[in-house]
Amino acid sequence: MRTTGDRGRIYRRCGCRDTLRHQLGAHCPHLLTNGDHGTWTFAVDVPAPRHRRTTVRRGGFDSHDAAKGALRRFLEGEAGGFNADPNQSVADYLTAWLAAKALVLKPTTMARYRDYVHNDLVPVFGTLKLDELGHRHIAAFVTGELAAGRGQTTLYRCLATLSSALGDAFRQHRLPRNPASPPALHRPPSPERRIWTADEAVRFLHHCHQVDPDMADLFEFLIGTGLRKGEALGLHWNDVHLAERVLYVRCTLSAIDNNHLVITSPKTRSSRGWVAISPRVATALHHRSRATALSCGDPYDRFAGLVFCGSDGRPLRPQGVLDRLRKLSAEARVPRITVHDLRHLAATITITAGVPLTVVSKTLRHSTLSTTANIYSHLTQQAAREAVDTIDHALTEAEKAGRRTDRPAWLRPPRDHLQHLREALNRLRSPAPPGFHPTANQPRSGRATTLRPPGLRTRKRPSSRG
Repeated sequence: MRTTGDRGRIYRRCGCRDTLRHQLGAHCPHLLTNGDHGTWTFAVDVPAPRHRRTTVRRGGFDSHDAAKGALRRFLEGEAGGFNADPNQSVADYLTAWLAAKALVLKPTTMARYRDYVHNDLVPVFGTLKLDELGHRHIAAFVTGELAAGRGQTTLYRCLATLSSALGDAFRQHRLPRNPASPPALHRPPSPERRIWTADEAVRFLHHCHQVDPDMADLFEFLIGTGLRKGEALGLHWNDVHLAERVLYVRCTLSAIDNNHLVITSPKTRSSRGWVAISPRVATALHHRSRATALSCGDPYDRFAGLVFCGSDGRPLRPQGVLDRLRKLSAEARVPRITVHDLRHLAATITITAGVPLTVVSKTLRHSTLSTTANIYSHLTQQAAREAVDTIDHALTEAEKAGRRTDRPAWLRPPRDHLQHLREALNRLRSPAPPGFHPTANQPRSGRATTLRPPGLRTRKRPSSRG
């Protein structure tokens, strides 16, 4: 038996048995004569509740160094507050991970994580040891699920949950690397959305005001502010200031498993902020203030003061709002969309009207400007075309203005010298103007000179002398 530092011990043992079928363990005589006999094991004492001591033994290691490394990781995990048991299964780790995440995650996120862990990940990987889980196991799971007809979006979210859990194990030095990275399945592209035009939105709202005024106020509010569905349904009157024409987003209404309603924090930190109120939205809120004062009565305590609620004071269920939107859309004969598409409609109207992308991003309360640009790339492409067209128009106008003034030498066309010479000859052959006397320009020597154009040489007469 060998000790390692202050805590833990490493030794060899085997599975040989004596005549009574009792296991010899570390007392087998073959361990002294044969160095390859048996396997290595480490044992360490850990504290337990009620001031008791528990000994943890883990064996099956091929060498002393392997057992020593496992003991070291176990002690580091204990010091860091997490379990580094080399025999820990994936099911045990994911269960402990969920328990730790329940303290920091929103209830809706926890419900989704719990479904993926218990319904998908544990049945497939639960019996494997955490240290043995590799990328090949995850790739085989993806291949099998896709062959069975599983949706790519759902499968991607399931793998994202597994990657988050294994990423925490890597950051805690529980694993040397994250087996789920790089992902075995890339994020599927978002489907193309059908967004209403302004005329379709007006036709839909006009129909809603005639058929269901209460839902019309909600849809006017969603289109006019660009708030998310949960933010609108979780809005309280204490956060609405009609006199200042501003409201504050501080909470959101969420449904766990489409059944249990809870009030939670907004989606991101940047989602907490103020939103301006337009005249149409102010009118809708005035209608809601009269409706809630007359019909809500005594609402539930935890949902007291909601702006959008039912006639009995109960909060509106997100699924019920979606069902109502689809029914009213069919009656108004407009394309079928989701409630979240009304937020995209608000962004589309503002970007198409020429509002700067930075202002739109702040209005929608996105965390970064790139988020807005990526979501509405189909609209920024049109803005890019308009930008290059503006450059082309400016250069063309400047070029036209330059043609009306003297152009520099480097813009002038090359001069035709032969044409200039022909024009000079034609002027000499033309009749002399009235009052012109050739002898007036003769030199004083009295010898007559012949007028000839510049550059032409006179032909020399042959001499008469023999």
